[in-house]
Amino acid sequence: MPALFATAGERHAAIDESPCSLEPLLALSAKQEAAGLGDAPWPPHYAKQADEPPRVQPSRRKAPTGRRTPTKPLIEIGRAAKKEAALAGLERWKTRHPGAASHLQPADVLVDGMRGRSATWVRVRVNLEHVPEPLRPVQEALDPDYDPWAPSTAGRVQKSRRARPQE
Repeated sequence: MPALFATAGERHAAIDESPCSLEPLLALSAKQEAAGLGDAPWPPHYAKQADEPPRVQPSRRKAPTGRRTPTKPLIEIGRAAKKEAALAGLERWKTRHPGAASHLQPADVLVDGMRGRSATWVRVRVNLEHVPEPLRPVQEALDPDYDPWAPSTAGRVQKSRRARPQE
């Protein structure tokens, strides 16, 4: 390093001879902030600033409700305890909306086997991506409308007639 100073000299020796203003830099910062470009994320060991963007990868960022937001126009047709009942509900939906059903491709019908607490149930959804916007039906009441979270009556043991109180 001393040999470099000997040949080139100290490059920053005359820095105080040509002072500049910070106003252009502050103006650029204000312009970027007004355009929505906030400050870069601070390292995790610093306190989070009020105007700082989220410190999470975009793929891990949650929607405000905590649920995933679908990227495709999906509607749910029905939920059923058995696949046959769910598919029958899909056929009833197709008869109510023949214009939309004619544009559906096989991959647009999503039949999902869902797992509940102690049993499985089936959900049918339709991707309306290939249906023209004016023909897309809105979300309707589910048909069939099976509630997998309702308390089950199966497995409950009733008292025998002798054990019931006499009326």
